[in-house]
Parts: sequence; structure tokens; C-alpha cells
Amino acid sequence: MTGLARAGLVVLMAASVCACGITAPRSSEGYANLDSLGVFDTDRTMALSIGRLPIRIALWALEEDGDEPEVAAMLRSLDGVRIRIYEIDGNPARVAARIQRMSAHLRKDRWQPVMLVQDDGEETHMLVRQRGDRILGLTLITSDGSSEAVVINVMGDIRPEQFGDVMVALDVDAPDVEIAIEPQPGT
Repeated sequence: MTGLARAGLVVLMAASVCACGITAPRSSEGYANLDSLGVFDTDRTMALSIGRLPIRIALWALEEDGDEPEVAAMLRSLDGVRIRIYEIDGNPARVAARIQRMSAHLRKDRWQPVMLVQDDGEETHMLVRQRGDRILGLTLITSDGSSEAVVINVMGDIRPEQFGDVMVALDVDAPDVEIAIEPQPGT
């Protein structure tokens, strides 16, 4: 086989893998176009992109088992999940600035900010992409401010009311959350 034929075969195989739903679909309305947090200041320790096929396989396994109907219901509504974990090994201030720019870029691309937490160097941005009252994508960008940063993009028909049931089913300890409600003008 010639070098050109091998290269063509590799391109064909890569295209078929991407087309079959193994990786998270760029065509999903919930796909977040995210930049890197910086090659000189971070070392990406994990990159995971899961598309419809692995999600459906996990769903099949859960349905066969029948033990986690809440998790299965949530998986049924997902198109893909992307997770990147970075070790901060350079300037944390530059990483924080990139997180700010990433969040601003998403807002310009019609993502709605739903949460911003800045506390003692730690920073977390949560944004959603909506159409009407449906959430099509959720992106979380977080950093502890000194050693680690995480970027998560979830795509599909996201229903926040399912999160509590899933956390209970998986026995995940949830942090205590206080919700501050600002008074509306005239009340």
C-alpha cells in the first residue's frame, strides 16, 4: 500500500469514527466552541469527548440492569459530553484571564450566564444555551485558582430537575447551597 493510500485510509477511518457518534457532536446546538486555557500555563491532563454511541451503550447497560432509572432518563436526553482537565503549571492569573475571556466569548455566542462564583482565588462560570424554555447545552468552567482547572460541556435536552434524582441515585454528596433572592422593584 502506498503512502498516499495509507493516508487516505486514515482520513476515511477518522471521518467514519467522527460520523458514527463516538465523539461529542459539533453539530449539536449545545456544543460550546471552547479555546484552550493556554499551552504555556497549563498541562491538559485529561480530554474526554463522548458522543451518542457511547451514551447509548451506557444507557443500554443501565436499562439491562434496571437499577438506575433516574440516570437512564438523563442519559436518554443527552447528545454528548466533553470534559477537559488542566493542571495549572504556569501563571494562574493568565489562566484566570483566559477563563474570563472564554466566558465572555460564550456570552457573545448566545450562551446565558446562570452562575458566577468567585471566592478566594477560585472561580466558576456556568452558562446555558437555550431555545425558548429548553436548555440545549450547559458549560461549566472552573478553576481552584492555583493548581487545577476544569471545562465541561454537556449537550442535549438538559432538564435541571433530573439532577437531584441522579445525585441521590448515585449517592453523591451535594454541597449545602444558599440561594439569595433579590427583591423585585415595587415589592
